[in-house]
Amino acid sequence: MAYWLVKSEPETYSWERMLKDKRTKWDGVRNAQAANNMKAMQVGDQAFFYHSGEERRIVGIVEIAKTYYPDPSDKTGRFGMVDVAAVKPLNKPVTLADVKGDGKLAEIALVRQSRLSVQPMPADAWKRILAMSGA
Repeated sequence: MAYWLVKSEPETYSWERMLKDKRTKWDGVRNAQAANNMKAMQVGDQAFFYHSGEERRIVGIVEIAKTYYPDPSDKTGRFGMVDVAAVKPLNKPVTLADVKGDGKLAEIALVRQSRLSVQPMPADAWKRILAMSGA
């Protein structure tokens, strides 16, 4: 299993809505690197759900429910999407400041490429962030 982090502005699609919907299409990604990350996702992989914008915090976990397929909203045909399903909220949200304050997480994409909307999460960093959340 691989681990990831997906970002959403809470005003656009919030964790609360994810919990209500239970499953959704992760679409609208138009960055080539983020799209390549989505192409690498497999059913059963897990991802942190990150509220970007002013909140800047990891709030929950989703699971990849359907692998990469064409995004009908992309008229160029270059980009796709995956489906994700809610797994659970974190016991305690982990802020970007918390992540940046932990030297063992200094090399993860959330710190080094903070604007990337879909990013890989190394297994050791996944475990560390879960521990920071009280899991």
